[in-house]
Amino acid sequence: MAKIGLIDYGMGNLFSVQQAFKRLNQPLEIVSDIKRLNLCDALILPGVGAFDPAMKNLRNTDLIPSIIDWVNNGKPLLGICLGLQLLFESSDEGILNGLGVIKGHIHKLPEEQNERIPHIGWSPINKINECPILENFTDSNWMYFVHSYSACPLEQKNTVATTKFGETDFSSIVWHKNTGACQFHPEKSGIAGQKLILNWINWLRKGKY
Repeated sequence: MAKIGLIDYGMGNLFSVQQAFKRLNQPLEIVSDIKRLNLCDALILPGVGAFDPAMKNLRNTDLIPSIIDWVNNGKPLLGICLGLQLLFESSDEGILNGLGVIKGHIHKLPEEQNERIPHIGWSPINKINECPILENFTDSNWMYFVHSYSACPLEQKNTVATTKFGETDFSSIVWHKNTGACQFHPEKSGIAGQKLILNWINWLRKGKY
């Protein structure tokens, strides 16, 4: 069984993530220092809140260089919600640099007729590229979102699923090397979210990354 670390920097709903993995018989180790991080086979970077406070909190853990090396060396990481946004270079929401392991910027969602910001609730994701966490997924799997910003990867290949917001399609899942990240909350997305998490766990157990 893979040893998965859940990064704790004070801005993630750790309990709900832990419960989702517990239902799939996969324990998570809380990671708040480099020693614990180095004992893991894979990492989860959760996140709830705003970009700059999250980067400040993450900086205070002294984990940023290790997380950057982790991703650049092709080790598995799963980002959730704000955790996805922190992987990018910068954000409209703040002035601090992100981790920069995926090239691109986080943009505020556009003003769209009949759409509210923040985007809260259930919306379908549409797979446009293959990646391990979307194995056996078909179109229109509904996931639960809570966000006002979305990622614009510099390289289109990094977007593996999109979601429609008015007339705009935004990146709802990105994939880079062996890092996958979801703008939605898979741990709150019912059967579809559970399937995505299970795909990731099974991929880790195969060890083919």
